[in-house]
Amino acid sequence: MTTAALTVTALHRYPVKGLSPEPLASAALSAGAYFPGDRLFAVENGPSGFDPAAPAHQPKIKYLMLMRNEALARLRTAYDDATGVLTIREGDREVARGDLATPEGRLAIEAFFRRFVPKELRGPPKVLAAPEGYRFTDSRSGFVSLINLASVAAVEDMVGAPVDPLRFRGNLHVTGLPAFAELDLVGAELVTDAGLRLKVTKRIVRCAATNVDPATGERDLAIPEALQKHLGHADCGIYAEVMAGGEVRAGDVLRAAG
Repeated sequence: MTTAALTVTALHRYPVKGLSPEPLASAALSAGAYFPGDRLFAVENGPSGFDPAAPAHQPKIKYLMLMRNEALARLRTAYDDATGVLTIREGDREVARGDLATPEGRLAIEAFFRRFVPKELRGPPKVLAAPEGYRFTDSRSGFVSLINLASVAAVEDMVGAPVDPLRFRGNLHVTGLPAFAELDLVGAELVTDAGLRLKVTKRIVRCAATNVDPATGERDLAIPEALQKHLGHADCGIYAEVMAGGEVRAGDVLRAAG
């Protein structure tokens, strides 16, 4: 197991599944909880069977998402925690705004998606809000995701083109490890000097969402295929569970415990 330290270089949250990231200066992580403000909402692509009273993990195909709906990458979104308002921009224009805590606000956002991707809808789009203790993550154990920037650089060599780390839609970007050494950390605990403690739970298997340029929405690369060809698997990045809470910010160092 590697003993190298991981330095956090950037933090991002994705308030709405499939939509754009929001950079953060810091995040206060709580034991047993998800990354703050991450995957709070999803846009149902036709009836999914999701029951907020008894939330169960659903395949991401049930929602609008980049793996199938690459046009979403052309949108820039911002979610205001204080007001509950989601704002959607395309280019220089604001194209939708709605308070996701109100029926009227959700209807405004749903109406936008009916216009934006009409041919990709399997039924009426519906904004879903995650109940307490649940998030619309791809993995049931996807509490916090970490992306090793050395692995991203190695992917660039594999595909012969620049690769934006945002293609991997992670919460924490880290440096300090050789390419793909993060995959060997499964089962390890990572700690900061301030007492934050993360347990690495699993590798992240990449899907076709990584093929979409997060700036243009163009499906221009074949990243899972390149990983499979060069490494024999499509893994890049890791999930971790928060064992002891604390604040994390760019520049913090995570060290393998024990």
